[in-house]
Amino acid sequence: MEGNREMSYGALGGLAFISLNLNANSSLSSCVCFWHSMCDGRGGNGDGGGGGGGDSIHLGKISESGYKWRLVIAYDGTRYSGWQYQKTPPTIQCIVEKALTRVTKVEREDLHLVGASRTDTGVHAWGQVAHFLTPFNYDGLESIHAALNGLLPPDIRVREFSPASPEFHARFSAKSKIYHYKIYNDAVMDPFLRHNAYHSVYKLNTLAMREAAKHFIGKHDFSAFANASHNDRSPNPVKNVFRFDVIEMGALLQLEVEGSGFLYRQVRNMVALLLQIGREAIPPDIVPRILATQDRKELAKYALSAPPHGLCLMSIKYNEEHLQLPFGCPNTSHGRHHSVRKCKLPFY
Repeated sequence: MEGNREMSYGALGGLAFISLNLNANSSLSSCVCFWHSMCDGRGGNGDGGGGGGGDSIHLGKISESGYKWRLVIAYDGTRYSGWQYQKTPPTIQCIVEKALTRVTKVEREDLHLVGASRTDTGVHAWGQVAHFLTPFNYDGLESIHAALNGLLPPDIRVREFSPASPEFHARFSAKSKIYHYKIYNDAVMDPFLRHNAYHSVYKLNTLAMREAAKHFIGKHDFSAFANASHNDRSPNPVKNVFRFDVIEMGALLQLEVEGSGFLYRQVRNMVALLLQIGREAIPPDIVPRILATQDRKELAKYALSAPPHGLCLMSIKYNEEHLQLPFGCPNTSHGRHHSVRKCKLPFY
């Protein structure tokens, strides 16, 4: 931490530690990007993963003043019970908040950490986006970025750390979300992909899957592809799917879907139906017929949800104006490279 804060960060034998000394007399209000922040609710709908981009917005009242920060987070979801906060079993949000409280010395309730998408148990992310608040500003972000990653377990990493405008909201500002679902389509599973791809021993008809995927594109009522969730607050079942591609990369099949938002487990349910179509158990034109029923029980006649480990939240798109850095605040940190000035080990 720069300016009137002193911070030391180190790692020894895999153990990360941080020492933070705040000067009570330091001036933290000199930056012109000081603003009022919104209280953010922690509820919301999501696919197994996917969250309600484009849904109605219910913002809380203006509360305390603070600085808003944006994180881009990658994680292997294998060991975690999804993103959403809960003490046990551990979740991604819980782990990230613990690290943030140690780095910033701000209590969890005051951080107001909000994720763009509530990924489900076992679902991965390369481009999860979250924002949080602090009552003070930073002169630079590289040191706190390094400290944060030093405190996180190796299967969670903050890829990007940046200031955020007062209008930015990780969830409500999202224009679209992109998910990938990986399927390994061969008789013998690649052991290096076992945590990140679903193994299909059935030879899949990719042409039929592509034809079926086209029926998902456009604005539809996806009620038939949504699982019930007690956390949903009357979500709008009408979603706009911009593209749904089926890409072959040798034995690996990658399903890429982009949409304005997704209902709870919508992506995994769409993938499950495409798998049945790829196995040639049902025809591609079953998709519009199931969509028209708006009944989840109709889908259940043909397919169950695809396993979570094949799904990954790849990226979230926002309006450019929401990503502009506030004037007078530090630059975005993408991490810090180290350089060796003098070789300390002999060559043999």
